[in-house]
Amino acid sequence: MLADATYAPTAALETETGRAAPPQAITTPIRRRLATLALRGGALAVFLGVFVFFAVSAPFFLTVFNIGNVLGQSAIAGVLAIGLTIVVIAGGSNVVTGGIDLSLAANMGLSAAVYATLSQAGYGDGLAILGALGTGLAIGAVNAAAVTLAGIVPLLATLAVMNVVAGLELVLTQNTVVPASSDFLSALSAGGFLGLPVLAYVLLVFTLFVAAIVQYTPLGLRLYAVGEIPDAARAAGLPVKRFVAGSFVASGLCGGLAGILSVAYLSGSTTGAGDMLLPVVVTALLGSVFSRRLVPTITGTLLSALFVGILINGFQLLNISSTLVSGVQGLLILAVVSATTLIRRKGAI
Repeated sequence: MLADATYAPTAALETETGRAAPPQAITTPIRRRLATLALRGGALAVFLGVFVFFAVSAPFFLTVFNIGNVLGQSAIAGVLAIGLTIVVIAGGSNVVTGGIDLSLAANMGLSAAVYATLSQAGYGDGLAILGALGTGLAIGAVNAAAVTLAGIVPLLATLAVMNVVAGLELVLTQNTVVPASSDFLSALSAGGFLGLPVLAYVLLVFTLFVAAIVQYTPLGLRLYAVGEIPDAARAAGLPVKRFVAGSFVASGLCGGLAGILSVAYLSGSTTGAGDMLLPVVVTALLGSVFSRRLVPTITGTLLSALFVGILINGFQLLNISSTLVSGVQGLLILAVVSATTLIRRKGAI
């Protein structure tokens, strides 16, 4: 693949000009490859460095209980980030004009509230699950309609939906905690194989399932084509708007699933779901630096979710202020977006 990228442009230059291509044109693909490897390798090095730092300095960080706690917390944010990653893949990685779903955290909050309310009212887990997933799907459908039918920029459309959904959650819960308990929720929140929580295995299985579809099927390849080269996708006859709409619906479903996991983890629906938005955005954007070509991938998002989960947990163990945690997450967004933008601008990908 590197040879093709190296020699194809050279041959084209020789054909058009009748003379050999300049050395810069030949070495450019090598520079591109090195820049990509440097950013990806740097991200993995930071991941390992942060892990070692907390393992040495934070008490109880390497205990089975704490690792399980990290994985359980990462499951909720990871599922939400996977939903956001699907939207970014289909809509493009430009956070202003491309794919973005700011309503995901609020979606999770309302879906959790619906589940807890139905469970507290005496309805079974089956109906509560359908209610939560249906809520997520409905929110995703509203986002899809706003973006593809009304033509609103995703950033503004999902921001508006986020505020509406957050308001609905307050109306439903009266801004109070809605407790919920059942055998199903207890099974989800319990410990599993090797002492790790069941939520961790839910995240792993869900990631593998979505990655198999998005990264290894014709459907997933078309989704990437729609996001990266929409004009070529239209010329090839792909229904671009339908793929974009489908990504928002899938994202909404992830919000509903995260709502169920949240109820299991917290034993009910709690306020403050909007606080999850920043970690989810960080996780989705940071995931691209763990991929081979610096593009959004589901497996990269999983690694990113674990990194962010370790970061938050380590800060908590060291009694570092939550405001500083938010500041670090903001810096991560700035660093990732800046680095990938500069590399793309120079043709490094």
